[in-house]
Amino acid sequence: MPKDESPERANPVGTGFDGILLYPGFLEEAAQRALIVEIKAVFETSSPYRPHMPRTGKPWSIHQANFGPLGWVSRPDGYGYAPVNEATNRPWPAIPEALLRLWDEVADYPAPPECCLVNLYDTPKSRMGLHRDEDEEALDAPVVSLSLGDTCVFRVGGFARSDKSASFRLSSGDVLVIGGASRLRYHGVDRVIPGSSQLVPGGGRINLTLRRVTKPV
Repeated sequence: MPKDESPERANPVGTGFDGILLYPGFLEEAAQRALIVEIKAVFETSSPYRPHMPRTGKPWSIHQANFGPLGWVSRPDGYGYAPVNEATNRPWPAIPEALLRLWDEVADYPAPPECCLVNLYDTPKSRMGLHRDEDEEALDAPVVSLSLGDTCVFRVGGFARSDKSASFRLSSGDVLVIGGASRLRYHGVDRVIPGSSQLVPGGGRINLTLRRVTKPV
């Protein structure tokens, strides 16, 4: 679970982007390790998969999984959310309690997340191109991102793909909140720095992004 309450927890680091807040080292190492064990146990029965780009069918450089009532999926006709894993026709595993507590602490939103998208950067070539999270109805809710494992170079741009961008590093245990005026900014992962963490067995980075999909009633 997160560290006990302290002044540092209440004061995230500014990123230079209105609405994007960085909480460095939000999860201490013991909590990170406990979460990795829980995630790996879930993967034994709900294996990550490699998504493909819509239309072109080109495979991504990462693997993905989902937790929660809804899972983010890439289909031939586009992106969206589904209540079941369409490869197995089974519901997605539940969001771990530690991640629900994390949402409660930093999201400042009156409803729980409905999706936790898990991105696995498991090879030196794994990366994520500039994109924006816009498939949700509840665009007033932030996206809460937790980094585990190797450090990555994270890039944030503007509201068009061609806008100027800036990058900064996200390390294991860091939490990034993307919301407010920056909720629809383009962002992505330029690269992962191999060997920068020993947390993930076999190396690599796990990124967990919590999202509220539907508008609260």
